[in-house]
Amino acid sequence: MGLRPDSAPESTLLIVDDDEHVRRALRRVLRRARCRVLDVPDAPGALRILEAEPVQVVVSDYRMPGMSGVELLREVKERWPRVQRVLLTGQADSTAIEEAVNQSEIYRFIWKPWDDGHLLITIQSAVDQYWIVEENARLQKLVAQRNAELERLNRDLDGQLAARSQALVRAAQEWRACFDAIGDPLAIMRDGGCEVVRANAAFARAAGVQINLLNGLRCAEHGFGALPCPSRCALPRGGAAEREARFGERTWLVRSFPFEAESVTVVVYKDVTDEREVTRRLFHAEKMSAVGQLAGGVAHEINNPLGGILAFAQLMSREERSADDIENLRLIQDAANRAKRIVESLLRFSRRPREEEKGPVELSQVFEDALFLLSSQLKGGRFEVVRRYEPAVALANANQLQQIAVNLLVNALQAMGGEGRVVLTTGASDPGRVRLSVTDSGPGIRPEIAKRIFEPFFTTKPEGQGTGLGLSICYQIAEEHGGSIRAESGPDQGACFVVELPAAHQRKDREDITS
Repeated sequence: MGLRPDSAPESTLLIVDDDEHVRRALRRVLRRARCRVLDVPDAPGALRILEAEPVQVVVSDYRMPGMSGVELLREVKERWPRVQRVLLTGQADSTAIEEAVNQSEIYRFIWKPWDDGHLLITIQSAVDQYWIVEENARLQKLVAQRNAELERLNRDLDGQLAARSQALVRAAQEWRACFDAIGDPLAIMRDGGCEVVRANAAFARAAGVQINLLNGLRCAEHGFGALPCPSRCALPRGGAAEREARFGERTWLVRSFPFEAESVTVVVYKDVTDEREVTRRLFHAEKMSAVGQLAGGVAHEINNPLGGILAFAQLMSREERSADDIENLRLIQDAANRAKRIVESLLRFSRRPREEEKGPVELSQVFEDALFLLSSQLKGGRFEVVRRYEPAVALANANQLQQIAVNLLVNALQAMGGEGRVVLTTGASDPGRVRLSVTDSGPGIRPEIAKRIFEPFFTTKPEGQGTGLGLSICYQIAEEHGGSIRAESGPDQGACFVVELPAAHQRKDREDITS
């Protein structure tokens, strides 16, 4: 019929009437309908057909022997509710209409006698109604299936979202843990590095700020504590860069990694103060080693002709000569002896002591021996010597430590000029280390020469008064003993030289050694 789907089977119409003439008349009229027409004389036959094959519309007479049309249509409604039900009745059967409406919920009535056109339209409408109900049921079933599928997909999606959310939370926690576990200060900053978006615990410690107060911290308002502001490090913009910056007493390597899509930058600080100091000392040690080898070779070559000069000068001075000649020979011997002392210093500078030459050395005794050698320069009370001794025993060569003490004392006395105060200190340092220091009240060390004072042949003394080897030899001796020497500013503007050495395994009290 008109609304029947093209894929649906052919529609079937079932006529139930005990009058053969009525059934024949109905078949003749419904021949023009696009459906198959079946007819039976009673209700039991109609039920058998309905049980055997699909039927879309049942047209039943009201008055039939046995089961009436209303009873048949009521059972059809109960067993096959989608089948459309049409009641064929006479004009006088008003009770049949009321009963059919109440019990059978019929689709239409066809009055006897019927109009063929009205009959055809009614049947076609009933068939169309069947297929509408059928299609609605199919669509409802499809919607129910789709809804069930959507609910399943929603549950799966909710599960996936929950899993993703948990994974994101876990990843964020792991990221924050790794972020805060980094030992170097690290921060995400905006405005060219002037405002902190987020920073790790190391940054908070260096900045002197609680970690929960870092967000929004600005350099102009608070400053970053011991850390330099990245905007003041002249870091180039537009890409990853690094720059070394001196801030306070520390040297920082500042690296920046800008985000391309946002106006923020990741800034990483690395404290390279100790690293640069170690590099400087290694460089200086290599230079000292090279100079030592050169000095040893030069001293060896100079020593032989110096011996000849001294020998001939002594021989000539034994002969009878004029006073001028004797004075000239004395000057020659003095110059040769001075050159010999320089050569001996060069040889000591290039010579590395053997391990068997080292032993426990009390550092206070080293100072006392050096003061005894310099007693002539300390006479007259022009210099005040302050002793601040604490027990300190080093594993070292006593003669070489005495050489360090003498050189440092001579430098201190010369730096103070005619008078001043020198403080001698011994005591423990870091675990397994001891130290000695010489502090003078002189003018101190100018910054421009502080980096060069341990270089061989570098001296600030007038020509002829210094060789520039004293502090270099001290540096070499300290390094060979596994120690170090450094210059610091004294408490009263003067200079302070500190020597640190490995401690001996068995310490002795100063009283035991000096008793």
